[in-house]
Amino acid sequence: MLEKLFQLRAHNTNVKTEVVAGFTTFLTMAYIIFVNPSMLATTGMDQGAVFVATCVAAAIGCLVMGLWANYPVALAPGMGLNAFFAFTVVGQMGYTWEVALGAVFLSGICFFLLSVFKIREWIIHSIPLSLRGGIGAGIGLFLGFIALKNAGIVVDSPATLVTIGDMGSWSAMMACLGFVIIAALFYRGITGSVMIGILAVSVLSIATGHVELNGVFSAPPSVAPTFAKLDLEGAMQIGLISIVFSFLFVDLFDTSGTLIAVAQKGEMLDKEGRLPRLGRALLADSTATMAGSVMGTSTTTSYIESGAGIAAGGRTGLTAVVVGLLFLACLFISPLAGAIPAYATAPALFFVAVLMTHSLVKIDWDDITEAAPVVIAAVTMPLTFSITTGIALGFISYTAIKALTGRFDQLNPALIILSTLFVVKMAYFG
Repeated sequence: MLEKLFQLRAHNTNVKTEVVAGFTTFLTMAYIIFVNPSMLATTGMDQGAVFVATCVAAAIGCLVMGLWANYPVALAPGMGLNAFFAFTVVGQMGYTWEVALGAVFLSGICFFLLSVFKIREWIIHSIPLSLRGGIGAGIGLFLGFIALKNAGIVVDSPATLVTIGDMGSWSAMMACLGFVIIAALFYRGITGSVMIGILAVSVLSIATGHVELNGVFSAPPSVAPTFAKLDLEGAMQIGLISIVFSFLFVDLFDTSGTLIAVAQKGEMLDKEGRLPRLGRALLADSTATMAGSVMGTSTTTSYIESGAGIAAGGRTGLTAVVVGLLFLACLFISPLAGAIPAYATAPALFFVAVLMTHSLVKIDWDDITEAAPVVIAAVTMPLTFSITTGIALGFISYTAIKALTGRFDQLNPALIILSTLFVVKMAYFG
């Protein structure tokens, strides 16, 4: 049955290799079951329900990707997108989490339609590589800022807006320890370095009495507090169009970039450098996003950590199916997930920030028309606490600078239209 479903021999692999690859991928991304509930709980969402939604959304995405697209790519609620959901859409802009879930659902529908009608390639190819790098780095810096805030390392100041916190506090010291552990283990090639760092800090905090642990295993919490609570009518407001677009835009590039990157690593591209069944893979992503929003979590997307499983030999969708089943198994460790303090997940956020800012190495820093919009996009995201603002200012500045320097050949209709819409949005809708 497995041979018929996944064509193992045709992909030069076997069940044992695929299972090992699935476990490897899962260990590298399992931190999301601790980080996502903690982050979305800041919006007022029930943490136990979000924990269940996180596991189920990840499982749905992995199973659809594995069984339908037959790729060893795992999915889960995306880092960066969950921060945008919690701290920008709800925290800064003041929308309810129900409305934010509605926006996530609408972005999933848009992604689905773009995939069905094959418009995605036109959009992807229309956005300059430098802007994509700047947006990725900006999201990384945004996550880094949130990590420092959650750890108490950066605090507010009436004189300077922000300043350093009490570095002698338990939370700050543990966050620093966690990051050092993660970075050192990652350098040594230890699988699951991020999760090990989170658990190490949590176990130490429990052992010293700073955190209380009421068991490890239990029946899954109820998902009722968040299930089907999305507010689609509220999400259709004019002012939320840019929010829906931001969810869609980031997910589109996250997914496309991840799929191409892991496909290259696994030598899955055809002779023309294209990914077969790309449409199915993208539809798996959009389906998981819609299902996740109904369950009660932010955008579900493909994980670059899938590359770890591919490096371990994973070549078919059986790898993704194993990851999905492991996420379902995690439903029974909710007491452990609920005991993970924010300062234990902060090092994971900051480490993801380090990885995401790597995209800046691809920027042509000698060309000011490329470099300036990148810096504008990257810096304004954390400083305005808004991914949408960073994307908007990046687009506007790129188009304006290119136009004023007479480099019209580097502009295209998509860039001009999107920049114009962003100008209108910021001028009239804030």
